[in-house]
Amino acid sequence: MSKFIDVQQLYETNKELNKEDVTALQDWAEKQAHLPKITGKLKPNHNIFNKEDVTALQDWAEKQAHLPKITELQLILFLHSCYYRIEPTKACIETFYTARTHCPEFFQNRSPILYADEILGVLLYTPLPKPTKSGYQIMLGKLIDTNPDKYVLAQQIKTFDMSAMLMLHQFGCAPGHVLLIDMKGVTFTHMTKINPMQLKKFFVYLQEGMPIRLKAMYFINIPSFMDKLLALIKPLMKKELLETMQLFTDKLDDLYKIIPQECFPADYGGTADPLTELIRRRNENFKVNDKFFVDGEKEVSDETKRVGKPKDASAIFGVEGTFKKLDID
Repeated sequence: MSKFIDVQQLYETNKELNKEDVTALQDWAEKQAHLPKITGKLKPNHNIFNKEDVTALQDWAEKQAHLPKITELQLILFLHSCYYRIEPTKACIETFYTARTHCPEFFQNRSPILYADEILGVLLYTPLPKPTKSGYQIMLGKLIDTNPDKYVLAQQIKTFDMSAMLMLHQFGCAPGHVLLIDMKGVTFTHMTKINPMQLKKFFVYLQEGMPIRLKAMYFINIPSFMDKLLALIKPLMKKELLETMQLFTDKLDDLYKIIPQECFPADYGGTADPLTELIRRRNENFKVNDKFFVDGEKEVSDETKRVGKPKDASAIFGVEGTFKKLDID
């Protein structure tokens, strides 16, 4: 699947609020004698997906000499992820490209053909075919090769980001995104290989720069040392995201109440294709889109061209020295 979603289709299918809806509400409100005058509180542009907002972002982006060329599709994805708010969208764009400049371990060497073993052989991240009842796109993540010697956190983050970026370009906007993390095969040795500063960088990028609407993180097949892993990641998560995180230790019956059972691969009791087929299709999709990933390596900020003070890693990730050592009791 190498074809990306058509931009015009996004304009036609993502009109979450339009002028006609606002006008209808205004007409209704004016007829409600018991209500105060609310003219001015209904803001037609608060949650509208329209060409004018995208054009305004294009004009702004073209004036930012430090930013690479940003396509119309990319601008739509950023705008949608920030609920059509212009200033938060600009901040998201800045974080996205600046993070990619300062984290080459995540955003370089991304050819799934040249680096097949590292990108395709250890981890699976793939969107599931069916969304949740709320229309949220589900991204499944799990180990393929459980040998701890093969595990590298930076490679995991790279594989996740590649999967997410390709998903967005192929399927477009979604009301929300859910991460379903299967921890089967994860050992304590895997955890000891985590680089805390890289983990911190990832969560900044995930929550401040990725053009996704992350609604929840669900963990299944929880290992006995999960409390130690949570001690690492919880301080890095926003309160809103932390509140949506749930752990499922044994049966998935409780999770089926949130994500319909038919959404899951056959390996998890669902009706979707088995993992072997999902892996095969992911690998094929990645290789067909090798150019997309390689071209993406150039999509970084050029800090030598930024007006004012260039942004170094500490400007967006904080001081690195406080995260140099991982202590595990």
